[in-house]
Amino acid sequence: MFSKYTRQNILRRSTTETYDLLIVGGGITGAGVARDAASRGMKVLLCEAQDFASGTSSRSSKLVHGGIRYLENLEFGLVHEALTERTLLLEIAPHMVHPLRFLLPVYKNSRVGLFKMEMGMILYDLLSFFEAPQLHEFHLHKGTQAAEPLLQSQDLVGSVVYSDAYMEDDRLVIETLRSAHSYGADCVNYTSVDKVVETASGVQAQITDTVSKKSYTVNAKHGVCALGPWTDLSGQALIKDWKPVLRPTKGVHLVFSRDRVPVNRGIVMAVEERIVFVIPRGDIVIVGTTDTDFKGDPSAALVDKSDVTYLLEIGNKYFPTLNLKPEDVISCYAGVRPLVRDDSSSEGKTSREHVIYKHTDHVTLVAGGKYTTYRSMAEEIVDTVLSRFPFEQKMSYRASNTKTALNPMATAEKIRRFSVQVDAYASKYGVDVGDVIYLMNRHGEEAAEILKTMTLFKDENREMALWKAEAKFSFDQEMCFRLEDFYWRRSPLFLTKPDNGLSLLVVLAEYYGSLNKEDRETIKANVQRVVDKISQEKRAITELFAASASS
Repeated sequence: MFSKYTRQNILRRSTTETYDLLIVGGGITGAGVARDAASRGMKVLLCEAQDFASGTSSRSSKLVHGGIRYLENLEFGLVHEALTERTLLLEIAPHMVHPLRFLLPVYKNSRVGLFKMEMGMILYDLLSFFEAPQLHEFHLHKGTQAAEPLLQSQDLVGSVVYSDAYMEDDRLVIETLRSAHSYGADCVNYTSVDKVVETASGVQAQITDTVSKKSYTVNAKHGVCALGPWTDLSGQALIKDWKPVLRPTKGVHLVFSRDRVPVNRGIVMAVEERIVFVIPRGDIVIVGTTDTDFKGDPSAALVDKSDVTYLLEIGNKYFPTLNLKPEDVISCYAGVRPLVRDDSSSEGKTSREHVIYKHTDHVTLVAGGKYTTYRSMAEEIVDTVLSRFPFEQKMSYRASNTKTALNPMATAEKIRRFSVQVDAYASKYGVDVGDVIYLMNRHGEEAAEILKTMTLFKDENREMALWKAEAKFSFDQEMCFRLEDFYWRRSPLFLTKPDNGLSLLVVLAEYYGSLNKEDRETIKANVQRVVDKISQEKRAITELFAASASS
């Protein structure tokens, strides 16, 4: 179990433990560090002030990629590392990381010509040691038009097609934390770290359970701050004479139905020094990202009208017959990247490398980094921490063990084995084959547990039974005890549903209320919070649509 009750037990015993490592931050970096450290036999406590992955880690482009644009910056080491990790993630998380072909069209006025682009793709394959799902292809005008008929044909020279992957970023964090938990790590959400004091033997921290409002004092031999875009804000609050290290940038994405943007593969749209992706994922297509400097609290980052207009203009330039409008957008989201400050002339040129700061003998901070390389970055962070431990203590830990499956129930072999029994599972549980496939692709063999739960709701319609069963799984196994967390980070309801899941909201709220033993007023408040959050996230879309309708 990895539930709210697990969380309560962890908090109760936390004051009696001396942890080897206290991790502040429950995004992908913190989760990776927790898994790596716990896999070595270290005693770990991870605290996240909000929900896991509630910041940038659930608001990315949802790509696992080497980063073709980093070749132009001559960051060959970063690209090679990312491509190596891409190959590994496809192996250890096949239910969350999926191969995807991308087409990059080249026009007469493109900044990089077709020959140079072809040379870049050869290098891209070479840096992956030719371990891409498929090697790149080269097309002239006619071949490109046949591959993607919707593309702007005027001045089109040709294209290159190459392989990368897309992921479910929020669930990757959750599965990494579940794996860390299986190794013995204590991981809790909605637990703020209010104060960290260095002691002779490590650090002492004051933490607060923001649900019960109870505070605890915990002790650890070392502290790691993995706070993403909050690094500078927290550094200023916790550390005297902190100097800013980040150049935060905001990235915005728009989500369309696949019917509205019927591309055959991912598309790379090169815009000046930036790249905007068109990323097909099941029934949806994600278009983004923007890349603009951001100041202030990252939690206040929202999509604004200029972001929407910018992305729609690019989309319509590349796909002129689609005539995309604000009302075509299903959902949208904004995130803040924790880029490390450097001397780059623009946001797009700023490096995605990470930096590890040995702040004091017992505190380490990490800033920057690339989602794709989170596992190797975590291993480096833990190695850095252990370099400051006494030799005899350091030798008591095992070697890192994070190249194994994130979820032993969702290996490629088990998914293959499950896939040949799809019809049998559908018949056994009286559900649609499509539901079985959907759950298999998200949960591997754990789908059987969710299918069994669906039978408890046989009096419900098929869709409601599916979402209630997923909600029960998230409540029991993914430390999800708030309705809004289920909508945004444990399910694709907000992201992919044309109505953002509003038609299911009241019934799901009542079900969550029964799991949490909540009264009617609390359930009503939970519903309103989701409605308000959807309204806030989509405000720019709503305002642009209203302006368009009135003109």
